[in-house]
Amino acid sequence: MKVVILGTAAGGGFPQWNCNCGRCASCRTAAAGVVPRTQDGLAISADGSDWYLVNASPDIRAQILATNLLAPGPGPRESPIRGALLTDAELDHSLGLLMLREGDGLEVHAPAAALDALRNDFAVREIVSRYGDWAWFSVDDGMTLGRLRVRVLAVSNKRPKYTRADAPGPWVVAFRIEDPATGGVLVYAPCLATWPEEFDAFVDGASYVLLDGTFFGPDEMSGSTRAGVGTQAQRAMGHLPIAGPDGSLVRIRKLCAVQPGTGWAYVHLNNTNPVLDATSPEYAEVRAAGVELPLDGTVLDL
Repeated sequence: MKVVILGTAAGGGFPQWNCNCGRCASCRTAAAGVVPRTQDGLAISADGSDWYLVNASPDIRAQILATNLLAPGPGPRESPIRGALLTDAELDHSLGLLMLREGDGLEVHAPAAALDALRNDFAVREIVSRYGDWAWFSVDDGMTLGRLRVRVLAVSNKRPKYTRADAPGPWVVAFRIEDPATGGVLVYAPCLATWPEEFDAFVDGASYVLLDGTFFGPDEMSGSTRAGVGTQAQRAMGHLPIAGPDGSLVRIRKLCAVQPGTGWAYVHLNNTNPVLDATSPEYAEVRAAGVELPLDGTVLDL
């Protein structure tokens, strides 16, 4: 299984277009240790020929153009992209579908609540279906994409702000993608409101885990912190912080002791997160724990 990490930033990317916090300002001036990042998403393939997107951010066009493995051909209008998996219906994970309307259509797999939202609350499905032959499927535990097997774990009932109906969840899922031919296993969980009770078992035996790293600390967006860009409670945004006694890094350290063969990485990094600066002590703390902070365009062979 081949995996391309197309983007590693949270919604808005890095730097965020309307933010002049210290980190965004440093990124704009190309300060040492600070590099731009597009919004989070992956591309996966079992054979290097047929590719599936995992989330489709508003940056998807630029991400595809920057990835030679996703280049069209050999025919003038042939694309290797066959479909997409969505972890949820958030705008930064689904707006990219609109950017793909020039194609013949894709198959899209997403939680049932997300599919309903993309039809009833934000008519993405209706819009793109006018351009091509799109097919929509509710994600099922044990589904297959070619030879790849996909397991699904519900991780949150946080629904997008644009939704009007209080539809039952789950609204957010994590994916475990397995390649029986190589034994490679990828877990992708860019949105974790908590650490679910079943998550330890879900990542057991994984080759590589891409985990929600949106915020480093629990009060990162508070006006009392260095970021000083907002006051909304972070937990309400559906992202478990990295640091702290209840943070994800504590959990990762414990799992690394019993699962030393698993690689860990943080993605979906908010523009306020100090780990975006490779010279920061927070970056050093994460790397000292054996957790990676991959850049856009990183390729994994699993």
